Amino acid sequence: MNITNSEKLFAEAKNYFPGGVNSPVRAFKSVGGSPIFIKKGKGSHIWDVDNNEYIDYCCSWGPLILGHANDVVLNAVNETMHNGTSFGAPTELENKLANLILTFNNYIEKIRFVSSGTEAVMSAIRLARGYTKRNKILKFEGCYHGHVDSLLVKAGSGLITFGNSSSAGVPDSFVNETITVPLNNKQAVTEAFNTYKNEIACVIIEPVPANNGLLIQGKEFLQFLREICTENNSLLFFDEVISGFRMCFCGAAGMYNVKPDIITYGKIIGGGFPVGAYGASKEIMSCVSPEGNVYQAGTLSGNPVAMSAGIAQLTECLTLNFYEELEKKTNYLVDGIMKNNSFSLFKIFNLGSIFWIAFTKQQSISNAEEIDGDSMKYFKILYHELLKQGVYLGPSGYEVGFVSQAHSYQDLDKTILAFKKALTLLK
Repeated sequence: MNITNSEKLFAEAKNYFPGGVNSPVRAFKSVGGSPIFIKKGKGSHIWDVDNNEYIDYCCSWGPLILGHANDVVLNAVNETMHNGTSFGAPTELENKLANLILTFNNYIEKIRFVSSGTEAVMSAIRLARGYTKRNKILKFEGCYHGHVDSLLVKAGSGLITFGNSSSAGVPDSFVNETITVPLNNKQAVTEAFNTYKNEIACVIIEPVPANNGLLIQGKEFLQFLREICTENNSLLFFDEVISGFRMCFCGAAGMYNVKPDIITYGKIIGGGFPVGAYGASKEIMSCVSPEGNVYQAGTLSGNPVAMSAGIAQLTECLTLNFYEELEKKTNYLVDGIMKNNSFSLFKIFNLGSIFWIAFTKQQSISNAEEIDGDSMKYFKILYHELLKQGVYLGPSGYEVGFVSQAHSYQDLDKTILAFKKALTLLK
């Protein structure tokens, strides 16, 4: 496979950006080799600068639930851009997107738009602390919530721990306000509340953890979190930047019918543009400035171009059987690949239109400790062979894949065949 132009661009990029990229995983360090520079995308396909064509299951890490350059989204954005791209003032489009979301989502009553998922989480953490007048945050090992200082914390030894920063530049004082416990462990959560009684502002979790594998939790654990938060007057915080509008229109909260106190969204909500949001009850959201004293602002928050893209995409998501069809395609893909996996080299865990390839013998993986780091050497081989076969995944074995509305059954069949060929190198 010829990637000469990608290699040249990467060499040049190293002169401009740390590691040659503007987000770490793009550097291909997890899989080795030179990253692919993308030139264009349409539907379920992307093309790189060397004109190699791929069926794309990264989908910009999840936002493109309709596929690349969807005509409905493009038409809406084009119409809006002709009226101006940014005003730093209210527009009717903000009202329309908020009304669309709140009308079909009974888990939040008010919403605030920001420019990214990380910004949404950062703002919502501040809101949780401001509302409860408490400082400590309880998070779970294996859940990622963006590059927020207080949440870039990895677990230390022990069942409950303040752990250590997983990034340089994060003060210990921030880390010391973050309690980290294992996923799917009721005992650890109970001990944390017993130890830090009346100190925990919120419990934050990806209800569908999909940033470090697909660590499916199930309703029982989420319902337990709901109950223990209520008992301790702490807020339950669902980070649905990935799962929001992905599993169903109401995200994991709707799929499991568990109502958190705060929800954050990103990715799909912006139709491929930088948008995030956080929402809660009217009471909690009344704490946000200018109505309350929890400050948060942003020049590009509610950007009209992004709002129009979000309106177009989410309207499509509301069409009849939209999510059922996505899940049907995903099951077809996973079942087809696994039929060729005669040596049981890996398993594919999937939920809705999300899937994750794990080189494991385990029937389920529900926390980060169960992921075998050594297995990533097999993913590296699989990854590069799939590229040669014209299939593009996220360049890390810890990342999930996504099926979009644009993926055809012909795409899925080609992908199944590509996996079959690639597996010959792993036997």
